[in-house]
Amino acid sequence: MERIVLPRKFDYNESIRIRDKLKKRYPFLVCHSIGKSVCSRDITAYSLGNYKNTVLFAGAFHAQEWLTGLVLLRFLERICESLKARKELSGVDICASLMTKGITIIPCINPDGVEIVLNGAESAGKLSGFVKDISRNDLSKWNANCNGVDINHNFNAGWETLREMETRAGILGPSVRQYGGFAPHSEPETQALVRFCERNHIDHAFAIHSQGEEIYWSYGDNTPENSLTMANIFSVCSGYELVENDSLASHGGFKDWFIEYFMRSAFTIEIGKGENPLPVSQLDEIYERIEEMLVVGAII
Repeated sequence: MERIVLPRKFDYNESIRIRDKLKKRYPFLVCHSIGKSVCSRDITAYSLGNYKNTVLFAGAFHAQEWLTGLVLLRFLERICESLKARKELSGVDICASLMTKGITIIPCINPDGVEIVLNGAESAGKLSGFVKDISRNDLSKWNANCNGVDINHNFNAGWETLREMETRAGILGPSVRQYGGFAPHSEPETQALVRFCERNHIDHAFAIHSQGEEIYWSYGDNTPENSLTMANIFSVCSGYELVENDSLASHGGFKDWFIEYFMRSAFTIEIGKGENPLPVSQLDEIYERIEEMLVVGAII
């Protein structure tokens, strides 16, 4: 069967093409929008199984890390193939697992930022001039949304500490990367994900980033006792190294907020190695290495 998620760039038009083909081929797949970006692009989620007890996978928080979206869509397609054929995936009976636990995949939290990186500042519409100004016409390091806010610094976890760290680093306003915004949850992308998590029971969550082949698993005093055990299992499955937050990545992330707010496990997975944006030619190699980890993460 021809694969839907092919190794090509992951801009908004490509995401729509993939969405429509997946819906047509797998009618049991639930596709819905959890909200819209600054430029009114849909933030699309895909759900399977028991919605009352779901595991969340989210990617492309950072614009340069758009390959994470393709990795998650490849994972989604592989799950759907297994369900349709009633075959195991990485040795796991996914069909049986989804009788008790659901899976929700949000491939791209920051669609505007990805558009900017792949198709230029004009993708920001009315904000194109603003994007050009704060980037000084150099988009090679762009990770933010259209407002110049780093989505993975915009969550309400250690906010005041993060703001002090940004100030010491000279990040005082909208920037191509690492500016957390004027207030926690100030951005529509952040608000959409927070709202989704508050309205649904998420058993545990994964934020997929690049790069480093690392697993971040803890945050503060509310980190569940079983998080380290889970992280060790994921490390064995993938060969990725366990690490802890440091520097400007210490606060404000989705994983940090999820752990602190819900007191449930959450993990940041840094896929691949190299310089962002990782080349699309690495998609197959990266995915094959982490498929077992993703499957185990979905059922554990």
